[in-house]
Amino acid sequence: MSDNNQIITGFDLWHLSLPVVSARDHGIGRVDGTCEVVILRLTSESGETGWGEASPWVVFTGSPEATFAALDRYIRPLVLGRKVAEREKIMLDAERAVAHCTEAKTALDTALLDLAARLSNQPVHALVGGKCRDTIPLSVSLANPDFAQDRALLNRLREDGVRIVKLKTGFRDHDFDLMRLEALALDYPEFVVRVDYNQGLSPEDALARVRDVATFRPDFIEQPVRAPHYDLMAQIREAIVVPLLADESVFGPEDMARAIREGICDGVSIKLMKSGGFARAQTVATMAANQGLGVYGGDMFEAGIAHLAGTHLIAATRAIDLGCEFYQARYYLKEDILETPFPCNGGHVQVPDTPGLGIRPDLDKLNHYNIAKGRGT
Repeated sequence: MSDNNQIITGFDLWHLSLPVVSARDHGIGRVDGTCEVVILRLTSESGETGWGEASPWVVFTGSPEATFAALDRYIRPLVLGRKVAEREKIMLDAERAVAHCTEAKTALDTALLDLAARLSNQPVHALVGGKCRDTIPLSVSLANPDFAQDRALLNRLREDGVRIVKLKTGFRDHDFDLMRLEALALDYPEFVVRVDYNQGLSPEDALARVRDVATFRPDFIEQPVRAPHYDLMAQIREAIVVPLLADESVFGPEDMARAIREGICDGVSIKLMKSGGFARAQTVATMAANQGLGVYGGDMFEAGIAHLAGTHLIAATRAIDLGCEFYQARYYLKEDILETPFPCNGGHVQVPDTPGLGIRPDLDKLNHYNIAKGRGT
């Protein structure tokens, strides 16, 4: 029996509440105090384990409670007793068993890949296309309602060698956004600046405000209006010289096809948590790249396991060419859940080459931050 023909015998869940260092405002909501993620562990008959993380945000993809229930009640029966090698069939069954819940499906896909890769003594990126890069440029988002605290973060980033930042805009008045852009241009000229509205602008104000922001020539401007406003996204794109990225407007291949057809963007943010797994995320990235669109590795409010999953995705997907946003484990969580720190150095994420995702979570940390653990097997 080959290793990947082993049966999956264990399916365990943790619902974590992880303390964060500050408030963060985005166009569609605030995170303050803690963020919540769901961790999945699969165990094979030999005792090997694979790990996955679901990182929902209630105003974007869904709630942690729904994610936990999707995994615990509806997906668990589809997994136990199956072979590790049945990953594609298991994922298809999960897609049919519960609608939406893309974060839960991503956690499942990640755990299956981590387990299969560990059993075959390979890194995950070897199972999803093969490595095409060793490092990924890191972008860190600025979203603190107290800009003085973001200045302190910028000084830390400068010392750490990070040179890309993404300014979250649209959660306060327009003057606040312009003030911060002016400060970045004057005091931090070495940083590449990107802008992300997270759908924060009203249709009435969007065009004028985006035009103002575009005069600062950011690297790109991301999702200024609500996801359904495809017509307005296309209008804004035509009105500015700065590349316009879609995020909330594009979850999966179906949305990407429409985005291309209607010409709403110059690029797209890929997130495993909204895609629902590696294959769908890679399909979106390839569709975009085939049209000459830029592709960015975005994230949700994630801990280290999700960051590692995204790192392997980008390492194996040449189309994702605008770097990544996997900063929370180092710069936003008070404590990450990995046994060793998420691998960043000199403003780049380092791609692991050790088996599986490369780093396991610390069980003591999981149990410490746990809200509710799924039933054992």
